[in-house]
Amino acid sequence: MRGRHRFAIPFLQYLDTHGEVDVPLPAWTSDIERLQKLYEQMVLARTLDQKAVALQRTGQLGTYPSTLGQEAVGVAIGLAMQADDVLVPYYRDAIAQILRGMPPENILLFWGGEERGSDPGGASQDFPPCVPVATQLSHAAGVATAMKLRNESRVTLVTCGDGATSKGDFMESLNLAGVWQLPLVVVINNNQWAISVPLKQQTAAQSLAQKAIAAGIDGTQVDGNDVIAVYDAVKTALDKARKLRQPSLIEAVSYRLSDHTTADDASRYRDQKELNVHWAEEPIGRFQHFLHTRGYWDEAREKALQAHCRETVDAVVAAYLAAEAENPEAIIDYLYAFLPAALEEQREAIGRKAEVLNGQENPGA
Repeated sequence: MRGRHRFAIPFLQYLDTHGEVDVPLPAWTSDIERLQKLYEQMVLARTLDQKAVALQRTGQLGTYPSTLGQEAVGVAIGLAMQADDVLVPYYRDAIAQILRGMPPENILLFWGGEERGSDPGGASQDFPPCVPVATQLSHAAGVATAMKLRNESRVTLVTCGDGATSKGDFMESLNLAGVWQLPLVVVINNNQWAISVPLKQQTAAQSLAQKAIAAGIDGTQVDGNDVIAVYDAVKTALDKARKLRQPSLIEAVSYRLSDHTTADDASRYRDQKELNVHWAEEPIGRFQHFLHTRGYWDEAREKALQAHCRETVDAVVAAYLAAEAENPEAIIDYLYAFLPAALEEQREAIGRKAEVLNGQENPGA
């Protein structure tokens, strides 16, 4: 029997690639301070990102994943969520974590190899960044399940890249969210590159948002370079999950203007002409144009913001570099709620070795 169901994926965009308004704006955009904050946080995100790359290049930070060109996604998430929601981030969510309450220096500590970098600070129930691809989605489904069982008016928001949508964890978590109607929002940052694999080799689907259809949940595609569209979509999905206990999937179509990480060289597989096209569509310049044309921003504000961001980031870097080295035993301390007996001896051995290397014991003893 021929199927009777028909599906469509909506696409949300308010600002075109030049920052001009295409359609009527949502009501919340009458809040000028909120619009300005969205812009200010995107600039801060890029300033911190540039500094982090510089720290890695000078040997003061480990391998780091840049968020260049993807600032609208993280800022929209960080500002749309409520304080008691739970963020389950992947590795390109630094600004969302900061806006949720994580001390910015902890971002650098994390990529510097410190266990303390996993401390979410004020966002005490948020998860640390997940580097393994897609495993965080299963964790998020578990958190959302707990929220439902406790009848809490909270939402779990989990992020991932386009590459994660090819993993079993992704579809299994979506399926569970649909069947159990979990208060879960999944945001895909489709930056169109899974390391060196372009989207066209990642999937034959016309969109990643349509993967929600098989799970029986709502899927929406948004222009990920339009911060108004991303914020509006995330806020709508959060409200629906909170009030109606319905999950949602959002595909934010952005573009990775950087290498995959500082360990990558994208020039080996990506054409410079393609990169130049997407630089013309990046989110900060687009939104700045919108604010200027509306009279919500001017040159004096821009100079003050740039100075403030530099000062803020310099202070963050100073705090990171001044942090005392963590005890080597920390590599074991945070793996388990209760340390297994088999690891106790190893932990003690690590401590003794550290004392020797620090000159606290006689190496020949």
